[in-house]
Amino acid sequence: MRNTIIYINFISDRRSGLILTIPLCTEQTSMEELSSTLDYLLGIPSDKCKARGFTVIVDGRKSQWNIVKTVVLMLQNVIPAEVSLVCVVKPDEFWDKKVTHFCFWKEKDRLGFEVILVSANKLTRYIEPCQLTDEFGGSLVYDHIDWVNKRLVFEKFTKESSSLLDELVVINDSEKSSQLDKERPPDCNFLPSLDPETVLQTGHELLSELQQRRFNGAEGGGVAWSPMDDELLAQPQVMKLLDSLREQYTKYQEVCRQRSKRSQLEDIQTKVMQVVNWLEGPGTEQLRTQWGIGDSIRASQALQQKHEEIESQHSEWFAVYVELNQQIAALLSAGDEEDLVELKGLQQQLSDVCYRQASQLESRQNVLQSAHEFHGTAQDLSQQLDGLLGMLCADVAPADGAAIQQTLKHLEEKLKSVEGALVGLREKGQVLMDQMSNQTSWSYGKDVPIDNKDNVDHIQGVMEDMQLRKQRCEDMVDVRRLKMLQMVQLFKCEEDASQAVEWLGELLDALLKTHIRLGDDSQETKVLLEKHKKFVDVAQSTYDYGRQLLQATVVLCQSLRCSTRSSGDTLPRLNRVWKQFTVTTEERVHRLEMACSFHTAAEKGDLPVEVEQETYEEVETVGKALLDRLTVPVIFPDG
Repeated sequence: MRNTIIYINFISDRRSGLILTIPLCTEQTSMEELSSTLDYLLGIPSDKCKARGFTVIVDGRKSQWNIVKTVVLMLQNVIPAEVSLVCVVKPDEFWDKKVTHFCFWKEKDRLGFEVILVSANKLTRYIEPCQLTDEFGGSLVYDHIDWVNKRLVFEKFTKESSSLLDELVVINDSEKSSQLDKERPPDCNFLPSLDPETVLQTGHELLSELQQRRFNGAEGGGVAWSPMDDELLAQPQVMKLLDSLREQYTKYQEVCRQRSKRSQLEDIQTKVMQVVNWLEGPGTEQLRTQWGIGDSIRASQALQQKHEEIESQHSEWFAVYVELNQQIAALLSAGDEEDLVELKGLQQQLSDVCYRQASQLESRQNVLQSAHEFHGTAQDLSQQLDGLLGMLCADVAPADGAAIQQTLKHLEEKLKSVEGALVGLREKGQVLMDQMSNQTSWSYGKDVPIDNKDNVDHIQGVMEDMQLRKQRCEDMVDVRRLKMLQMVQLFKCEEDASQAVEWLGELLDALLKTHIRLGDDSQETKVLLEKHKKFVDVAQSTYDYGRQLLQATVVLCQSLRCSTRSSGDTLPRLNRVWKQFTVTTEERVHRLEMACSFHTAAEKGDLPVEVEQETYEEVETVGKALLDRLTVPVIFPDG
């Protein structure tokens, strides 16, 4: 087979035995190679076929007699029991003398088979022409190169398929054993050395070629077919190998599917544990070390920024959780029942840890948001208290009572705003403490209580400090309110005192301009005296009221420690007007009394002459005195 000079054809003789054709050439033939080739070819037919015997055609037309003789003797050592006839094709009239020295028929008993010398054109006496190729005068169309190529393909397929089949059996049995023995892990690294699809495709192509050759031969066209082809080209072997290979490959595909599923499940388990271990380990540790709330807005903002970084790290693992959850859901919808419990357990474990961690992140975010609002409210309240305190500490120098009322109203609004802000601070502080009291940390599967004592103390300290500051401001507002009310009273007293001065001035003016009549008789004069006394009483009351107001002004100034303010020019004005009024009043009284004396003296009649004379003189004297009095101003310019 290895030497291209040697051609051996397998066909069938009249006994349905196998025919071996050994063409010899003029070149030196290697007996060793020929023996090996014969051994190889004799191993191809089945025992049943070999039991029918061999007819050997030794084509010695192009070879030497000694080579032919050596080949025939070699057949005795190789296949003596299977050979029934050896036909040596001789050249015409070339070996006649040599043959006489060695008669094969006499050596039949020793050789174990019959040897005949025959010409090529006489082979048909022993073998049907349809079983001989054209070189021996037959009609059999046979291409040995084609047969060799197909044989090489068959042997390659047989070798590869047998090796692959053994490997698949080992893999499938190993997988089956691993399923029975759960503690023994399967050898997932053991893979076939050949591609099953490629080997199967090669087998199908080979089988298709064999079947096509048989059908074409049966129809009488193309390459001829003989009953020995099924044995020599082993079509049944190919079919059997293909069937076995398909069976084992189907099992192997299931094994691969199970491996893939198991690998996917193990990969999911690994990733789930990675997510769970990180969330319960480093993730929880990050949250556990970030329970402060800060002591100002800036500090709480820094904590919020830090928390956002922690949330960013968690979001990456949450994204893995979403992906794993989708993978698990896909496996649950198409998984086997034995995997459902494990998959659901993984899904539940992953969901519990992720939701718990997300809840802690949200709780922490709510605490930080509440802390930021609390510190913001505390800062606003502190600024309001500072503003209110600044107003209370500033000197009060209002221009009038209206300005005082406006300032007092502004203070009241500020205080009310502070009270509202303090109420809001208490509410936000209580919300913040409630949120912190509901917080727990989850570390490696256990609830870990959080010590928020420092945070609670800080919140309560801020609220108490704001309460004390607000109380101090309230006390100062009360003092400022009293002071402002006193200033209002002071301005009122000063205003009323000025009004009293104006009233006295008006009374004085009325006294000077309208109170000038002295009466036509004593009776009318007496009436005028009575009216004048009442007029004086009114003025006296006005003066006394003005004096009281000015005294109250002095007291208020002393209470307010307002040394720069006093009664001012109001008291001198009041005293001056009152003095002028008093002088005018006295002059008015004197004139009315003189007028009354005049009228009384003038009204005396029917008196004795002596008395009448005296009365007249008295009237004259009083009248002149009254006239002289009337010529004098009621009040001089100097008052």
